[in-house]
Amino acid sequence: MSNVDIPALLRHQPLFQALAPEQLDALLPHVSEVRCAKGDTLFHKGDPCDGMYVTVYGRVKLSLFSAQGAEKVVEVIQPGQSFAEAVMFLGYAYPVLAQCLDDALLLKVEAIGILQALGGDGDFARRLLAGMSMRLHGLIRDVERYSTENAMQRVCGYLSQAWIDAGEPDGAFPLPLNKNLIASRLNLTPETFSRVLQRLMSAQLIQVAGREVRVLNPEGLRDFADE
Repeated sequence: MSNVDIPALLRHQPLFQALAPEQLDALLPHVSEVRCAKGDTLFHKGDPCDGMYVTVYGRVKLSLFSAQGAEKVVEVIQPGQSFAEAVMFLGYAYPVLAQCLDDALLLKVEAIGILQALGGDGDFARRLLAGMSMRLHGLIRDVERYSTENAMQRVCGYLSQAWIDAGEPDGAFPLPLNKNLIASRLNLTPETFSRVLQRLMSAQLIQVAGREVRVLNPEGLRDFADE
């Protein structure tokens, strides 16, 4: 094991943040580090699920493929986020492919450790449910947004949030993913995503050079989405 502060990382996960210190400590023997290179596959759709993952650094793409071979990106897991909790609790196989977009370090929390704690500690179960509810609430917000917003609203919302997260005073930031992945994440075709970017550039709200975006008018970007 390296010098990764595993307890601190777990404590910041919505799933575990309501646990008492001794409850979190009981999980540590069931946590291991997983190191992956860019392009490595963590698991395939249909593989048995024996645990959940927490991303320390790097990004992980969760995706599905249609019968025709078209890829649909379900989610891109960022550093600090977790995944595979739901299928772990249900005892199902992994429903998606998980592939590293960068060199990555992850923590794997074995299902047996969590299930043992659930079986022997009612308070652990209640606290874990509280964390699961927070995670579910966030996922529902994503689904609602992508189901009710039009293409312009989704892209403007994504760029506004990316600009806020970057914290750059001049409004310039690199896109964290390539444009095809962003389009898939927003449930848009790459062509639609490109057309929306062109409209925003024509309106002089943004500039795009390769993967770098410069937000010229943050307030105008938000207002434009509602027109």
